[in-house]
Amino acid sequence: MDLRIFTEPQQGATYDTLLTVAKATEDLGFDAFYRSDHYVSMGGGDGLPGPTDAWITLAGLARETSRIRLGTLMTAGTFRLPGVLAIQVAQVDQMSGGRVELGLGTGWYEKEHTAYGIPFPKEKFGRLEEQLAIVTGLWATPVGGTFDFDGTYYQLKDSPALPKPVQTKIPVLIGGHGAKRTPALAARYADEFNIPFASVEDSRRQFGRVREAAETEGRKKDELVYSNALVACVGRNDAEVARRAAAIGREVDELKANGLAGSPAEVIDKIGQYAATGSTRFYLQILDLGDLDHLELISAEVQSQLT
Repeated sequence: MDLRIFTEPQQGATYDTLLTVAKATEDLGFDAFYRSDHYVSMGGGDGLPGPTDAWITLAGLARETSRIRLGTLMTAGTFRLPGVLAIQVAQVDQMSGGRVELGLGTGWYEKEHTAYGIPFPKEKFGRLEEQLAIVTGLWATPVGGTFDFDGTYYQLKDSPALPKPVQTKIPVLIGGHGAKRTPALAARYADEFNIPFASVEDSRRQFGRVREAAETEGRKKDELVYSNALVACVGRNDAEVARRAAAIGREVDELKANGLAGSPAEVIDKIGQYAATGSTRFYLQILDLGDLDHLELISAEVQSQLT
């Protein structure tokens, strides 16, 4: 069972804060450090000191960590041209010695696009399909060959398809709640399917759709990794859980219903319920990045019981 740390820097975090959390992630034995890809705060706060870019952050962390995997949930397809994204991710993979993973989604929050002058196209899913084809196609093109693509939204001609990542295959994550197009896209391109902030039953239903789509695509249904992203709020006692919930502006009962919250024993039990759906990896959304004791507790009393 893999436990990964998942951060939301747009709520307010400097690179130094993210570096501290990433180093703690590594030192405490977690599998990976992930971050979202957003440019404005969505939690009602001021977002100070301002946004940090996902791939610039991961480039820095690639040089300052040595073991943990590094990735995004999810890189917004609206933020980057696919050819440029393929170069960025391959370069960061080189910088990390082959530890990068790419979560790629459509992009969805219109306000951050208008805030920074980023086009927000009406048709995003079709663009995402082409982006996945281009990024994976560029990486898979043999050295010395060229890559062409003639799509509705993107056209590439005689691309040298460089640089190449260190990994033979950078893991690609696709996720979401869509009932038809999302499972089909995951079956075609994904190494991992992630469902964010979903109940046990919704996870079971969506994983089933992806497994069916994978078999339709000619893949083994369990060839993909299935994972959940959930808010974490763990405490040694009720008072500590309540304090951590208050610090992130949430209610304990709501967090217990919709996330991984409560005592270590409660959280382990909840993880077991998700594991019964086929989930083998959990992205623990940590919203208070200054509370490193929280990570230490999860490592010592949750992760240690799952390995």
